[in-house]
Amino acid sequence: MGSGTELEDLNSVKYLFLRELTEPQPNSLRLVVEEAIANRAGVPGVLNSEVAGLIEGSWPIESVKGCKKFEILWNRYVAYLVTEEMSGSCGRYEDEIYTGRLLRVYSKSHFMEHLSKDTGGHVAPLHHFKLICQNHLIDIASYSPPQIRLISSQSSGSNWKQ
Repeated sequence: MGSGTELEDLNSVKYLFLRELTEPQPNSLRLVVEEAIANRAGVPGVLNSEVAGLIEGSWPIESVKGCKKFEILWNRYVAYLVTEEMSGSCGRYEDEIYTGRLLRVYSKSHFMEHLSKDTGGHVAPLHHFKLICQNHLIDIASYSPPQIRLISSQSSGSNWKQ
């Protein structure tokens, strides 16, 4: 799954935001995610005095200069599901088994149970990956791990070799 360094870097950041989701070729999936931090230099917006008391001592979670940006590419996926983070975080997941923090690799999951019931004709065993972002949860089923690379925030486009 990329080099260990990129995966470790990705899993070591505190927060991620999904910035891009594209299918550069049929059945390939490219995600661009950006690190975010609790920006102590930022000022949370205050709607009224009641809210001001609630958010006292809090900071906005946002990407700032110096935050890392990652490109994650699956050359071939079987299925993926994008869920709004608030909706996707409200279920019961105690019976799922995974490793990783922000890019999880599952050995048991509800997503894989769904796929085993509703799909077939697979050419190899499926693997379940889940990317945990502040604004989205992305479940990906594929035959192989993704390629991960650190990209600069000024970078655009992709230099993947096919």
